[in-house]
Amino acid sequence: MIHEHYALAKKIYAKIGVDTDAALAKLKKVKISLQCWQGDDVEGFLFKENALSGGIQVTGNYPGKARNAEELRSDFEMALSLIPGKHKVNLHAIYADTDEKVDLDELEPRHFSSWVEWAKTQGVGLDFNPTCFSHEKAESGFTLSSADTKIRDFWIRHCRASRKIGAYFGKELGQKAVVNIWIPDGYKDLPVDRYGPRARLKEALDIIYSDKYDDEYIFDAIEPKLFGIGAEAYTVGSSEFYFGYAVENGKALCLDTGHFHPTESVADKISAVLLYTKELLLHISRPMRWDSDHVVIFDDELGALASELVRNSFLERTHIGLDFFDASINRIAAWVIGARSVQKALLRAFLEPIELLKEYEAKGDYTSRLALMEELKNYPHGAVYDYFCVTEGVSAKDWLDKVRNYEKTLKR
Repeated sequence: MIHEHYALAKKIYAKIGVDTDAALAKLKKVKISLQCWQGDDVEGFLFKENALSGGIQVTGNYPGKARNAEELRSDFEMALSLIPGKHKVNLHAIYADTDEKVDLDELEPRHFSSWVEWAKTQGVGLDFNPTCFSHEKAESGFTLSSADTKIRDFWIRHCRASRKIGAYFGKELGQKAVVNIWIPDGYKDLPVDRYGPRARLKEALDIIYSDKYDDEYIFDAIEPKLFGIGAEAYTVGSSEFYFGYAVENGKALCLDTGHFHPTESVADKISAVLLYTKELLLHISRPMRWDSDHVVIFDDELGALASELVRNSFLERTHIGLDFFDASINRIAAWVIGARSVQKALLRAFLEPIELLKEYEAKGDYTSRLALMEELKNYPHGAVYDYFCVTEGVSAKDWLDKVRNYEKTLKR
């Protein structure tokens, strides 16, 4: 039935000049980075006794949480088997797989060797993030911008170690590793000195990026945030700060869909940022009210993001990662729902008659533009996605049954 539905959809799209086979070929090339922290509620394996901090909160207590690297990798394998295409896995530093008692600034590539060997067997790439939270040296609310030299130097060493690990991933796996820096630094109430912490952060970043690695192996990104719990009045790493630093220093800006005012459109920011930066990191979450990190669904905002990336051929310059953590539902299902939603949004964008729409716009025929854009919402892009799943050897409709069966085998 799926093949018959696809054949019909192919004819329908052909009438408006869209080649569905070509659209699927493009979709197959898009890699989505699945975040490790969805699998265990951002606990990691280095400091399980540490309480989650840095303005991050996870709600829910759904059974089956991964307790170690082996269980997390098993869960990843299950999720990846239900997402068509080849993708990546995004690790935080606290997910080191080692029996050594090691602090964040002492981490080395060898502490992640098991992850690399696993990634090779799965044919996936690895991304990396320094963990500048949930640590005793982050209790003041300041890390890279701390006025305490010893604290600041610790986090500088950690971020330098993280970039070294990322370069190791890229070299071993033959896929460029994204190394994204986010810090929770800020004040709960109104500060007197807004300049000082940002000057210290800039100096710290300059030191971190003084270590040179082959661009073939590593991709550096920096992530702003509007505010966080405990940093409501002032965030050191604001959007303006990081955008300026990215442009001046040739780094990529990370746009997280939950890190801006609720009424701001992140989709609208993409073209502005890519006028001045070579590449972009896009963290896709679903903010409800604000940065609540709900599981990504195919809503209007996701559709707008996908359209912006596709209509302007930005995908080759954009790295896409998921960034949510929901402990109220099955964690594997959360990965699958989020990743497949991103794919569906991108596919719908690939199935637009973009040149025709641009022609209407250039002529000032906004009536035809609006009418066609609305009609496209009813076109059978779902049938095309089901076909994509089948051709990639992935369940199109009964994937949740597979998750439920896997869930029954867990003894956690």
